[in-house]
Amino acid sequence: MFNQNQYKLNNIKSEFTIKDLENLSGIKAHTIRIWEKRYSLLHPERTDGNIRFYDLENLQKLLNVVFLIEQGHKISKVASLSNEAIVLLAREYVNAKAINDNAVNALKISMFSFDAVLFNKTYNQLLLNKTFGDVFKNVFIPFLNHIGFLWQTQTINPANEHFASNLIAQKIHINIERLQQNSPTDTSKTFVLFLPEGEIHELGLLFLYYELLLRGHKVVYLGQSIPMDNIESLLEIDSQVNFVSSFTVVPMHNQFETYLDGMQKLLSNSSHEYWIFGFKVVGYNKEKYPFKFYDGLLDLLKEL
Repeated sequence: MFNQNQYKLNNIKSEFTIKDLENLSGIKAHTIRIWEKRYSLLHPERTDGNIRFYDLENLQKLLNVVFLIEQGHKISKVASLSNEAIVLLAREYVNAKAINDNAVNALKISMFSFDAVLFNKTYNQLLLNKTFGDVFKNVFIPFLNHIGFLWQTQTINPANEHFASNLIAQKIHINIERLQQNSPTDTSKTFVLFLPEGEIHELGLLFLYYELLLRGHKVVYLGQSIPMDNIESLLEIDSQVNFVSSFTVVPMHNQFETYLDGMQKLLSNSSHEYWIFGFKVVGYNKEKYPFKFYDGLLDLLKEL
């Protein structure tokens, strides 16, 4: 799906340690070194201080090799191929999982090289055979989950994360705008989507907005960092309102139940519901409050 000669890579993030390669590929550093010695698979360079590092072409080759191994090829066979032959062989796989995995690899390269052209080419190629919803759920979500892991392991910096996230947000906004031309077909309730004050991670909430519009629901999208007292003005917007939030970073641990107490008090004299999904609610005792908790966005989507 991506070719080292097809796209010019910007060398903004161009040096990777072997630990970076491990985090990006899922292959242990020890195994990478064995492949390097036995098959001359990669060709690291050295800094003036004699520290080994790998460039983007090495990273791309490793990702393609791992992809082919996952399709059943032997490392000895793959390692004997030229770089061009490895890319061509990877392109031959057209099953859904293979296409998704290869696309995620392409998105990783685009993120590290800040290459919006590669990102968009990969996205547009996926749309030839998939709906936008399929692309988001089967490619973007695994990609975003991996970004979270890379951030935790300090393999990427915030600039990489913001670059990729903003490109994905653009795609969601485009698809939302198309659906906003349609009148709701389900007027039994209104969904109000918002993030708590201080929370800015809204990709999941944006995609939920898209999915609700796609299903014909009435939706009010408030977006990032909404103070709780702003919600009160929406209690009378409909006889049945389902408020929905995503908790990724906020509320902080020591303020979590204080926030839920506040929402419970706010909704106490109504039939309105509060749905919550995201990282912060994973493993939480969901019986304590009369709210609906979902560990992830995909869990919530199953209820729609």
